[in-house]
Amino acid sequence: MFYKEILSGVAIVLTLMAFVPYIRAILSGTVKPHVFSWVIWGATTFLAFLAQLEDKGGVGAWPIGVSGSITIFIAFLAYLKRADVTITKTDWLFFVAALSSLPLWYFTSDPLWAVVLLTTVDVFGFGPTIRKAYHSPYSESLLFFGLFTVRNLLVMMAFENYSMTTLLFPAVIAAVCLLLMGMIAYRRRILATQGMGVV
Repeated sequence: MFYKEILSGVAIVLTLMAFVPYIRAILSGTVKPHVFSWVIWGATTFLAFLAQLEDKGGVGAWPIGVSGSITIFIAFLAYLKRADVTITKTDWLFFVAALSSLPLWYFTSDPLWAVVLLTTVDVFGFGPTIRKAYHSPYSESLLFFGLFTVRNLLVMMAFENYSMTTLLFPAVIAAVCLLLMGMIAYRRRILATQGMGVV
């Protein structure tokens, strides 16, 4: 199954290709990530990686582990840079819902239920970013989310064990990334037609 290692390696390269420019953009101030989203995504991605390893996902899980580690770092950067300090009641709702779901991992011995919970939490994590990107569609990178969509498809092909436990998280996140990209592109087009687009 050498091709699975190649797919996993390509997925890790895509992860780095997405994150390095994104981190640079955060440092330069052109991308303003929402700290709540990134804290949630960091925790859930890394825990999903552990669940995938437990279910014998093998090399296909490695890119998820790399991604989880870097995502935690981006959450730290978002906090340090105070990139988006606008926190609404809806953001708190997403954040509390996400964090309250995490302890359920402890009570589930089946990795599938842990991945179901973590995937749900990760989707909740998109809430603040969706709200922010709707109002400020140029504050997020379409390329970043596009690379993650492709990365997740490669991860799915690289798994050594195909099961709902290994496939659910990357499949759902790829779908949400596609939806977010569509919404951002739509909002940019609307703003451009109104003469308020910013390059």
